[in-house]
Amino acid sequence: MTNSQNISTFLSRYSEDVIHNAMALRKLILNILPGVKEQIDIPAKMIAYSYGQRYSDMVCTLIPSQKGLKLGFYKGPDLPDPEKLLQGKGKISRYVEIKKPEDLKMAALSQLLHEAFKAYSIRSKQ
Repeated sequence: MTNSQNISTFLSRYSEDVIHNAMALRKLILNILPGVKEQIDIPAKMIAYSYGQRYSDMVCTLIPSQKGLKLGFYKGPDLPDPEKLLQGKGKISRYVEIKKPEDLKMAALSQLLHEAFKAYSIRSKQ
């Protein structure tokens, strides 16, 4: 697992709001996804959360930018999203924009993470 110092260094180029939200989101992800591997992808400017080295082992990504923060979901179009949080039109991934700390407290966001883990668990057994 990537350590907090590496994450802090990676995020240091972003605004304080992005850093604060990213660290809080990271904590949420690590609490919901048991034993997930955290990997910084510097060229892609994201942090990936996966259970292996294959693309299909990925569950979600934390995507910081100068404009804000996104939580990307692999196979996002296939996830149940009754609160309509997922954005984007990608065939493989979708994302949720995190604009303020309160967004991290939405039950629907935690539910999406649980659903993404459940979807990964099903994929990994096939």
